Parts: sequence; C-alpha cells; structure tokens
Amino acid sequence: MAASVAVVGGMRAALTRTAVIAMLALGLSACVGGAVKRPAGETVVPAADAAQREAARAQRVRAGNEWSLTGRIAVSNAGKGGSGRIEWTQRGERFEVALSAPVTRQSWRLVGGPGEARLEGLEGGPRSGDNAAALLLETTGWDIPVEALGNWLRGLPAEGGAAAKLTPGPDGRPLSIEQGGWTIAYQWPASGDLPSRLDARRASARVRLIVDEWQGGAADVSAAAAPSSR
Repeated sequence: MAASVAVVGGMRAALTRTAVIAMLALGLSACVGGAVKRPAGETVVPAADAAQREAARAQRVRAGNEWSLTGRIAVSNAGKGGSGRIEWTQRGERFEVALSAPVTRQSWRLVGGPGEARLEGLEGGPRSGDNAAALLLETTGWDIPVEALGNWLRGLPAEGGAAAKLTPGPDGRPLSIEQGGWTIAYQWPASGDLPSRLDARRASARVRLIVDEWQGGAADVSAAAAPSSR
C-alpha cells in the first residue's frame, strides 16, 4: 500500500514538473513573439520598392528649395542648454532662423547664407561672422549645426559635407543619418515627405526638434507630434 502511494505521489510530482516546464516554455515563446511583433499600422514594403520610394521622396524634397517650419527645440551641450520655440525659413541658400526661450525671455534672429551670418538680439548689438554655427555657439552657447541642419531637418544628408550613412526604415524613409560626427534620428508621420521630429547628437551636444507645422517644399502633411516624456 505504501509503495502504491509513493508511486502515485511520484507521478503527481512528475506531472506537476511537466506542467510547470510547459508553462515556462509558453511564456518564453510569448515573450520572443512579442519582441519581434511590428507596431500596428507600420508600413512595410519590399527593400527594392522602399529604396525607389525614398529616392523619389528625396528628389521631391530637394526640388522644394523654399520652405518654412515652426516648432519646439531643446539644445544641450556639456550639461548646459535651453529650450524654446523655433521658426525656420529657407529661400534657396538663404536662411532666417528665429529662436526664443520663454523661460529666460531671450530671443535671437539668425540670418545668412553660404559664408556669412548675422545674429540679432544680443546685448551690445548684432554680431556677424562667416560661419553661422560657430557664431551661434560663441554668442549663445547653443551648438546647432545650422548649415547642415537645413538638410537634416528634411531627412536629407547635407550637401557638400562629409560622407553620410543612412539607415532606412521599413518604408524607405530614414530612421537615422550619420554625418560629420552627428547622428540624427527621425520620427515620421504616417505619410508625407517630411519628418515630425529629429534628435541630433554629437558627443555631449544634442539638438531635439519637434515640428508643429511645415509649409512649402514637399510638405503634403502638417506634422504634429507630442513631446516625448523622456
């Protein structure tokens, strides 16, 4: 009788272990399956088609050389930085960038083109130089690659700069661009030729920009994105 009880107990223990192992296996399978699941609504196209779509998008965007945007910007450099509003207007190679920081109640207006820049809104009067990014960094501490950013904002490598590495997304539009020591990561609206958000980084410098509205260029959708909680 005791032997029979022992056998039954052993069988129950074995069944219990088998059930636990099966449950763990199912849980592991579910976790792996969840890790490779694509976000709902994501557009995925064959690689060759994605490359063609991106080439067509880039061509349309480069052809639209007059455009503007309004949005929100946050800049940090070696632990220092600020945030505010940005309005960018581009007319061919000429640009006008208005920056305002509501917390400090400061505002600047940067205008220029190839080889020239003028920054207004400074104590002591306007300052001029031959490099917009260097002028902005020297006077405000904001490290913004102005000349290249006009292209990066639109999901394009900067022309005339260092070789660029593009990482395409599932629909061909860039997930990131690496160029000149900077890495620019993108978020895109469901459709449209222009991104809704970018995050540019180089060493301790970082520029984050959320676009509230595009006008002109190849824009066919107003890009609006909620700020990240991070």
